Amino acid sequence: MKNSWILALIILGLTFASSCKDDDEEEHNHSDGTFEYHAHIMSPNTENKMVGDSIHLHIDFEEHAGQTIHHINVKIYQKDDPTNIIYDKPTEAHIHETSGTYGYHDDFVLDNVPGHKDWVMEAKIWAEEEGKDEAVETIEFHVHPQ
Repeated sequence: MKNSWILALIILGLTFASSCKDDDEEEHNHSDGTFEYHAHIMSPNTENKMVGDSIHLHIDFEEHAGQTIHHINVKIYQKDDPTNIIYDKPTEAHIHETSGTYGYHDDFVLDNVPGHKDWVMEAKIWAEEEGKDEAVETIEFHVHPQ
């Protein structure tokens, strides 16, 4: 009788362990493709800027179903030379925000940039793998010399 109880407890424990593992894997794998990621650029705007201006970056990243936000990136690059990147943050893209929303804020000075150039600010959000369930929003602005 005692062995039957022990066997029953072992089976019950294995059942709970496997069900928790499946839930955890489902949460992190997101193989169902249900992400509804969006990046909303609140600031800066598309108005012209001047070399030396300080701009406030405010981007609201969200997953509209309230699921985990895994990765974000904010980049500013020269429109006619995308290899000229003047801003690329956060340093660690993996943020793993479980609330479904993440507000990114930073201040950046437009110094050491060529004037009379158009710039693109790109806000990107994605799941576990780059390119999977990815959403990108961009704005453009012009920078005049001082």
